[in-house]
Amino acid sequence: MFIRKNKYFFIIESIKDIDLKNIKKRNKFSIIYRNKNNIEHLSDLLNFRRTCKLKSIKFYVANDVKLAVLLNSDGIYMSAFNKSLKILSLKKSNFTIIGSAHNLQEIAFKKKQGCKTILFSKLFLVNYDKKASYLGIIKFNNYLKINKNLVPLGGISINNLNYLNNVNSEGFALLSEIKKKPANIINRLF
Repeated sequence: MFIRKNKYFFIIESIKDIDLKNIKKRNKFSIIYRNKNNIEHLSDLLNFRRTCKLKSIKFYVANDVKLAVLLNSDGIYMSAFNKSLKILSLKKSNFTIIGSAHNLQEIAFKKKQGCKTILFSKLFLVNYDKKASYLGIIKFNNYLKINKNLVPLGGISINNLNYLNNVNSEGFALLSEIKKKPANIINRLF
């Protein structure tokens, strides 16, 4: 079964995590680059960004305004731990601000930061922490009544991808699964 949503967010930590050749649809995909290890050269990042533009893939940089401006990204991604309000100066520019949250307090703060879209975690049980709580589909859909700009993140895998058709959000976000089986996931999105 295929998953039909309007927006797909892929969170990557290296530009090698995803092959842009697999992405055929235009204007549906967004890539969030979390540059934790700073292993990429600026020239490689600029080439990757250029390819994203050619394929109409939105490109966001996580928590690094300088790099986002340097790469002429579409916007910036503010992690849940990022509590800075300096980002408010970007609201006047053409940067789109997206963020992530884990509870109602963080959702309210992300709204204050000016986030247009908020990745809300965790939708499903995650492999790395079996004791951690997660929302599930019904609870997530209830949160959507409070804020319609929420996008589910967390625990989404090839095995539970079909359940996303029951989520009322216009999209979803992937982190670990995009590294494991990127071609399989992308093929299921059409």
